[in-house]
Amino acid sequence: MLRMDRPNLEAQRAAMKKLAFLIGNWSGEASVLRAPGEFVELSQTEEAQFKLGGLIIMIEGVGRMKSGGTPVLQALGLISFNDASGKYHMRAFNDGRWLETEVKLVDEPNAITWGFTLGEMRTHSILRVNERGEWVEHADLTVSGGPPQKLIDLTVQRIHAE
Repeated sequence: MLRMDRPNLEAQRAAMKKLAFLIGNWSGEASVLRAPGEFVELSQTEEAQFKLGGLIIMIEGVGRMKSGGTPVLQALGLISFNDASGKYHMRAFNDGRWLETEVKLVDEPNAITWGFTLGEMRTHSILRVNERGEWVEHADLTVSGGPPQKLIDLTVQRIHAE
């Protein structure tokens, strides 16, 4: 939706700085649900950087098979802050699809949460940079109102900050 009023760019930049803990290149491992009850172990990288002068954070994640290095999980997320609503938003791209959702700061340092609904499927994700400086992400999947099941567990360490 196009805003007719002039956005407050400084308020947007100030809000985005609260997510600076994500910025950098990260590498580690992920465990991802590929079929009911079937998990695949991946070598995972995450690259997060400010774009457009600090108004956007772009995060690209790539998970590769540990044997052979074939990419099996590729995702791109763009996070922004709407100063009129006071909310963070993410547009995420994966496997030829895209979704939009709200991102919320968690009542703890260096943590955010978000989720998606697609038909009968719902996800809930939480990402924390823990006291050891590791990016730890956990996502659950709920199908047709059933019990939550693990969708992804990811732990990566910062290689270097941007």
